[in-house]
Parts: sequence; C-alpha cells; structure tokens
Amino acid sequence: MKNVKFSSLRAAVVCAVMATVGLTGAYAQSTVTTTTSAGTVSEFSPNAITVTSGGAPVSYTYSKTTTYVDENGNPVSVETVRSGVPVTVYYSQDGTRMLASKVIVHTAPVTDGSTVIKKTTTTTTTTPAP
Repeated sequence: MKNVKFSSLRAAVVCAVMATVGLTGAYAQSTVTTTTSAGTVSEFSPNAITVTSGGAPVSYTYSKTTTYVDENGNPVSVETVRSGVPVTVYYSQDGTRMLASKVIVHTAPVTDGSTVIKKTTTTTTTTPAP
C-alpha cells in the first residue's frame, strides 16, 4: 500500500511541475500603444474624421467598432460628430493610418487643443505550447 501512495504522490508532483513549466513558457507579451488627441472636428466623412488640434488637421479612420461617447462616458449617436464640435480621439497607429477606437464628444471647447497624451497598455496573450 505504501508504494501505491508514494507512486500517486510522485505522479501528482511530476504533473504539477510539468504543468508549471509548460504554462510559464506558453505566454507571450504584446504591447499596444493608445494615443489621445484633443481638438475640434474640421471634417467628418464616411471613412475618416479630421481634427484640428492647434496645428495642421489630422485625419483618423474609424470603423464599426469605434465608440462615440459624451464626457460622462454615455453613448452618443455618431451624428453628434460634425464640423466645429470639440472632441478627444483615442487612436492607435496601424502602419501609416491612425485608427480611432473611441471618440469623446465634448459640450464645451477642449482647454488645450494641442495636447497629445501617450499611454501604453500591455496585454498578455496565450500562445500554444510547442
């Protein structure tokens, strides 16, 4: 009987060690950078939003997953985004284009249209172990 218990315990320890070793090698880190820019909408076309923020106008593409919210985070209609409206655009760089993920529509002008804040978010994704 003692051999059976010892063998079961040994098997459990070996499995735990193998699982731990396998899991630590199964994760890869990827970094996503999101940048925020505030300004005033100068043009809103079917495929891009152009914002002037203290200098030359900058165009951001948007998609069906882009969200539009007010200053309190409540969803707003995309129709509220039009020329002359102050906004803050959260976007990520995809090659040469800037893809807007969220647009905050402000009721009052933004205080400093030339403000650009960079934030880095690290996301851990699981990859299959070889």
